[in-house]
Amino acid sequence: MPTLLITHPVFIEHDPGPHHPECPERLKVVLAALEAEEFHFLAREEAPHATMEQLSRVHPMSHIEHILSSVPHEGQATIDGDTFLSPYTGEAALRAAGAVCLAIDDVMAGKTRNAFCAVRPPGHHAELHQAMGFCFFNNVVVGAYHARADHNLRRVAVVDWDVHHGNGTQHLMEDDPDFFYASTHQSPLYPGTGWADETGVAGNVVNVPLPPGTDGAGFRAAFSSRILPRLEEFKPELILISAGFDAHVADPIANLKLEAEDFGWATREILAVAGRVCDHRVVSVLEGGYDLAALMVCTTHHVRALLVG
Repeated sequence: MPTLLITHPVFIEHDPGPHHPECPERLKVVLAALEAEEFHFLAREEAPHATMEQLSRVHPMSHIEHILSSVPHEGQATIDGDTFLSPYTGEAALRAAGAVCLAIDDVMAGKTRNAFCAVRPPGHHAELHQAMGFCFFNNVVVGAYHARADHNLRRVAVVDWDVHHGNGTQHLMEDDPDFFYASTHQSPLYPGTGWADETGVAGNVVNVPLPPGTDGAGFRAAFSSRILPRLEEFKPELILISAGFDAHVADPIANLKLEAEDFGWATREILAVAGRVCDHRVVSVLEGGYDLAALMVCTTHHVRALLVG
């Protein structure tokens, strides 16, 4: 079965404005990298809109309506000092969440073993009723609830290796013992959450804060000792990856020192767990990563691992 790539041209039209790190060029370099000959075996689909039913399982309608009504007809509008909307932001945000739901549908139907959702805006900072940190709707959590509602799954895990802690994902999952959230992230760093003593309602949250300067060896040691055993012990029926690549040494807004191969390694380790506990079912969703050259090579290593796995 091929790996599935889900994306949409509207993701490039979401424009936070000049000099913003979460720029359209991010997705352009990701998609350019995935046009290489080695990726011709990817199955490809366009992201649909998430439905209001899918979104409202996670976010109240007041939040959804606020985001969509805030989309400007031209120029930019702002949620906060980091989070901007442009005329195509509403459609892009709807399709980013919809991409994850479609990927889960295809994985659960056996059409593909795993999937990569090349989307923007990202999602893991989006809280129950607050957009923040470049994020509007929490894409992976929308997917997790969709897996439950439409595919009768109970135990869903999210592994997040973005350099920033996924505060929104944790807050939306931590009180449900049948969700599992694990994160490696730099600390201290925005958003100031993700301490090791934040463990969820049933030990279902595993935070591994990494000090600035941590390299690939430190990341791999922490991932191997703290996250992978707990993930396997949880025995999820589906694993979602919040695949941010801003922990790379070249990234301009953080201070970890990972290389592209570290993300390939982490992908293979998660796939190995998935092979043992959930029939290989993995859906990966793009989050951060703000050095364009690093983002391109990290994506290549990540998707190459998905193809092989």
